[in-house]
Amino acid sequence: MNAPVLIAGAGPVGVLTALLLARKGIPVRVFEAAAAVDDSPRASTLHPATLEMLADAGLLDAVIERGLVARTFQFWDRTTHQLVAEFDHAILAQDTAYPFVVQCEQHKIANLCLERLKAFPHAEVSFKTPVSGLEQDDAGVAVTLENGTVVRGSYLVGADGGRSTVRKTLGIDFEGYTFPERFLVLTVPFDFAGEHGVAHRAYFSDPDEWANLFKVAGDDGKGRWRAVFPAPPGQSDEEVLSAAATEARLQKFFPKRGAYEVFHRNIYRVHQRVAKHFRVGRVLLAGDSAHVNNPIGGLGLNCGIHDATDLAGKLALALDGPTGAAILDRYEAVRRPMNIEYVQQQTIANKKRLEEKDPAQRAKNFDNLRQMAADPAKHRAFLMRTSLLESVRKIAANAA
Repeated sequence: MNAPVLIAGAGPVGVLTALLLARKGIPVRVFEAAAAVDDSPRASTLHPATLEMLADAGLLDAVIERGLVARTFQFWDRTTHQLVAEFDHAILAQDTAYPFVVQCEQHKIANLCLERLKAFPHAEVSFKTPVSGLEQDDAGVAVTLENGTVVRGSYLVGADGGRSTVRKTLGIDFEGYTFPERFLVLTVPFDFAGEHGVAHRAYFSDPDEWANLFKVAGDDGKGRWRAVFPAPPGQSDEEVLSAAATEARLQKFFPKRGAYEVFHRNIYRVHQRVAKHFRVGRVLLAGDSAHVNNPIGGLGLNCGIHDATDLAGKLALALDGPTGAAILDRYEAVRRPMNIEYVQQQTIANKKRLEEKDPAQRAKNFDNLRQMAADPAKHRAFLMRTSLLESVRKIAANAA
């Protein structure tokens, strides 16, 4: 049996990679710095192209059970509270078996994969075990753990997040920029769908303060709404997160009688960055270690799952034959430009559309959205791109 594939990071990308490899009979060892999977509100949107991959991995039914199906999403003009356009994934029924989105929080995906990994004696996951260094040669990779233990494997997958120790140890530049504003996420039980007709995914354009709304199931299955706002520079995190400030922001968004109940508040920096290289020798990057982007459009987690699926397949081939280097070169050659073309460009455009200040351009944006929604061909083309089906089909066609 081959030496194990080592994986830094037990987020959804790391543990999905491990599960896919373990299913192929390949031994894996996963090392996670934290004591448990992070269950704070993070990514949750799973697009049709990703659902296809989760179905192939035998995970889709469980993901749907733990999440919410969202067939439509909307664009609103926040300044007038008018619905601009609604897009329906049902138009993709001839393109995919899964013409819908599933809202399933990423910690549920990670925990699901961890549970499935228990069935494989050749899979091992260690929490509270940070990777602090690595060395590699033609025969394999040796990682040094924080406690001084050295573990040897055939390859190392760096899936340890945007601040990746693996990427930094390799000296790989993380090219791009950080937005000056932070993103504020407020989780509330208020029923925006029942009260205001808001879809489970909705984007609100406003030259002063754009917003997004997403509904997730929550750990109790009762439903939670996440409201996302920009937090401009000049205020401290404490000021932005205060009860008074968050209440004022929510009341300005959708006024209601009585105060909003807020289950969770979070504020974080947002980046648009792509690693200059996704592979150095026997070490490969995946997920946030390789690329980060603003969350508008819900593409980051999806692209990470696509990385995991592609990388697991290529690692299995590399371990099975003498042409491993050429096979793994293809991973970077495909995944890096795909992320730039589809994820980086799309998320930047999504943010620009929501925050547009010029009245003429805002009106033009709204007209374009209405025209796309009304024209079946344009409607489908828009959803093919935003759902990442276009990118997946393009990769498959080039590989044929």
